[in-house]
Order: sequence, then structure tokens, then C-alpha cells
Amino acid sequence: MLKKRGINGLLDIYDVQDYVKMLEDTIEFSYDGFYITNNEANTIYVNKSYERITGLRREDLIGRNMADLVDNGIISEATSFRVLKDKKPVTINQTFNTGKKALVVSTPFFDKNNDILMIVTKVRDITELKSLEQKYKKSTVENIKYKSLIEELNLQNASSDYIVAEDESMRNLLLMAKRLARVDTTIIIYGETGTGKELIAKYIYNNSNRSNKPFVKINCGAIPENLIESEFFGYTEGSFTGAVKGGKSGIFEAANDGTLFLDEIGELPFNMQVKLLRVLQDGEFMRIGSNKSINVDVRVIAATNRDLEEFVRKGRFREDLYYRLNVVPLVVKPLRERKLSIIPTAEYFLKVYNEKYKLNKIISTEAYKYFYNYSWPGNVRELSNLVERLVVTSSNDEISVHNIPEHLVENVIIDDAKKDASKLKDVINSVEKSMIINAYQRHGNVRDAAKELGIDASTFVRKRKKYE
Repeated sequence: MLKKRGINGLLDIYDVQDYVKMLEDTIEFSYDGFYITNNEANTIYVNKSYERITGLRREDLIGRNMADLVDNGIISEATSFRVLKDKKPVTINQTFNTGKKALVVSTPFFDKNNDILMIVTKVRDITELKSLEQKYKKSTVENIKYKSLIEELNLQNASSDYIVAEDESMRNLLLMAKRLARVDTTIIIYGETGTGKELIAKYIYNNSNRSNKPFVKINCGAIPENLIESEFFGYTEGSFTGAVKGGKSGIFEAANDGTLFLDEIGELPFNMQVKLLRVLQDGEFMRIGSNKSINVDVRVIAATNRDLEEFVRKGRFREDLYYRLNVVPLVVKPLRERKLSIIPTAEYFLKVYNEKYKLNKIISTEAYKYFYNYSWPGNVRELSNLVERLVVTSSNDEISVHNIPEHLVENVIIDDAKKDASKLKDVINSVEKSMIINAYQRHGNVRDAAKELGIDASTFVRKRKKYE
């Protein structure tokens, strides 16, 4: 046990051996694997999780040089040599002769002369992380029905890369959407906010014979009611005060021969619904202030997060327009009902934002467990925003549970083992906090306090700021 002395229960004197033993136990029983080499790339430590993840035994590794392990085909690549050369962290996907694969992150630790003292490699079992997804993929490959489905989905063009279809419902939805793309029938897409209804509309457009024609989007709920008719159909010169010289065309003319996406169709004012119905039925309309009909050939795709059938019963939506739009309804399920797509979608956004901000962040396995079990009320949009936030705000290359917003963590049920791990981390943080505070109180300056604790000044400042 640590010996507690001093005022107010602060730790002034430490049993260093006990403290080191506690840290060793923390690493030994960590969920992730740890592999430590010295400054000559000789193996000096391997924990239990490394054995579990890789299938290798520590007695076959300790004392051996990384070059020897590579030459004998035990590991695919030795990150230690790259770290020794570049003096900075290295991340790779590593393969072992046991058939296992893992993501490894090797980080150098320096002495006071800025020479590398040792290299600590953290190993994550990416096979275990994706076990559910891999089981599903295996079943679909073995199933004749889904073989043909996957083959057809592989024909998606590049513009549909944002759609992650790791679950059966989304695969079936894309399959149906691609079939509908070949015909010009009116489509309505139902789904909660943030599920990606516009992406489905663009997927249909990109796979249609109108893909080289305009794709025009308008949000029916974002336009003031007194302006929506002019936005839809345009107006002639002098038709009302403020009308521009020469008049103006509307979105139907802009989308002629192409596709018009009417988002939030449930918010369309009632008096505009009959005018929209006429265009859908007759393919013609008149500009405001004109008595001349304009013919258009437009494929209409609508979308809503509302229950239009309920709106019809309440008299808020025209029944005839409802049936005209509802020829082929597509339903995008919320992300909480498509759990197999949560982690692949997060990984996709992680790749996007790493490239955007020129970073190399990764998300820990424990953090992904929270992602998987969270309900995602904001759906894919919320997931995208969260991943971007974590990428730009996390100070370390690995995004951990402690980087995740409190509201998300609090809304996820965790098991007792996770709670115990959190308690252990709290204990370690408490000890570290006391050491930082007391060292600074004793010396009154960062340099001497950091020297006493055996860490560099910048690390001391960062940790002191964290605990303040």
C-alpha cells in the first residue's frame, strides 16, 4: 500500500516500489497489449493481453531482437527500428505468424539527454473489435441471396462512398434504390433527422439516366411561406414589388431534364401542395404574373421525417398529394437500429477528418464500445459531428473514453468490469495528481519538480494544467 502522510491527506512520501508495482499491474492486466523494447530493439517486456491478442508466448519473445522476429516470420514488421530512426510515434497494421492481425502504435520514451530510452508499443486487437461485423459479412458471403446483392452494391459509383451499408436493412435499401433509379417514378424517402435521406436521393440520381443532368435540392421548411411559390415556379418582371428586371426562373425550370429533391416535404404550406400536385400530374406550371404554361420534365424525389399519413388524417397534408408522392416509399432506419454500421461509419468519418486536418488519430477499443451501445438520436449526422470534434480536440493520437462527451457516456450502460477499470484509473489519477501538486509545492518551479518525478518539463506542465 502507498504510505499516506502530510496535511489534508496529501501524499508526501511514497513507497516507490509499491507505486511501481501498481503501475506494472495496471499494464499487465490492461485490456490492450503492451510490448516494450529497449533502445537496441531488444524485447524487455510483454503483457498478458499481448499474448491473447497475437497468440504468441512471452517466453518466446523476451530477450529477442525485433530483427530476429521479422527474419523468422513471427511478425510482419518491426516498428521499433522506424521509431529509433525517426524518433517519433509509428502506427501500422501488423500480422503475426499465428494468423492474427492487430493495430500497433509504437511510442518512444526519451531520457534527459533526448536519447531514446525505450519504445512502448500498444497493440489493439482489430479482429476482436470487428467480430460482429465479420460474422455478418461471413454469413452474407455464404448466402446466395446476399452474394448477388453485394455484387450489385459493389457497382456503386464514387459519389456514394458516404453510405456505409454493413447491415441488412441498408443493403436492401440501396438495392431497391438502384432498381428505382432506372425508372422515373416519384419516390419519397422517410427517416429521422440525420439518417442520410439526401445521400439516398443522390445515390438514386447518380445511378439514373439523368445523372448528367441537374440535381437541385430545396428544403421546403427553410423558405418563408410568402416566398415559396416564387422559389418553386419563378416570376415575371413586374409581377410584384421588388421583382427583378427580366423576371426569374424557379427550381422546376432549373431542374428541367434532371432531378429535384424536395427535402422536408411535410413542411410544405397547404396552399402550395395543390400547385405541386399539378406539376407532378401534368408536368407544367406558370410563373407568378404569367398566364403562359411552361412544360418541364423533372424526376421528383421527396423526403421527410414526419408521419405524412398522420398529417393527412389531421388535415395538414393533402391526401391526393400524399398518394401521388407515396408511389414508392423508402425508409431509412435510424442508426440505433443498424448497429453493425456504427463502427464502420465511425471509422469512415475518422479517415475523412484525419485526412482533412492532416492528423493520424485512432479511436480506442473501449471508446468504440460506447459508440456501439449509444442510441445516436442525431443518427449519422451526430456521429459525424462527434468524430470530427474528437479528432480536433483530443490531445493524444488515441481517442479514449475520457475524450467522449459526458452526455454520451452517461447514456450508455456499462458492465461491472468496466466500472472496476474506471475505479482503478481514478486511483492512479489521484496518485499522479498528488505527486504533481506536492512536487511543485516543494520546489516552486516546473524544472526542478519535473526532474524529481523523472519526467520532462512539458509533460509536467500539461499534467499540472490537467489537474488544476
